[in-house]
Amino acid sequence: MAISKSLDVNGRTVSIDIDDPDMPLLYALRDNLALHGPRFGCGLGQCGACTVHVDGVAMRSCIVPLSAVAPGQKIVTLEGLGTPEKPHPVQAAFIAEQAAQCGYCINGMVMESAAFLARTKGPSEADIKAALANNLCRCGTHAAILRAVKRAAAA
Repeated sequence: MAISKSLDVNGRTVSIDIDDPDMPLLYALRDNLALHGPRFGCGLGQCGACTVHVDGVAMRSCIVPLSAVAPGQKIVTLEGLGTPEKPHPVQAAFIAEQAAQCGYCINGMVMESAAFLARTKGPSEADIKAALANNLCRCGTHAAILRAVKRAAAA
């Protein structure tokens, strides 16, 4: 039996019908709301490709059940972080530094970086590396990603 779940996603309230209240938030975002910024990577919360913000905190949406999202909690995906016309400073820095190669990890890198920089002013390179340590990138754009986060921190 389907139940209705109300979510605040990217600044708007949406209602979705779901069969399983423990369905991962990632599935609701991608399958029900057609938001494809968060990606399915490992499905275990270890790679970071699915990262979104819930009330400003970076979370792995593949392991957050919908039942854990309380009414009124604000979910922000990559699509809601900025716009093509006015990108978030982290998005703008990633573009300026050409910090994407295959692009699969970029959602997680951008979302984790944005949450990190919102709470950390003037981070060192070691701080940035520690903040992104659990976001996996297989194609080797780590140097460009670090430059992008440093650029965003300076902006």
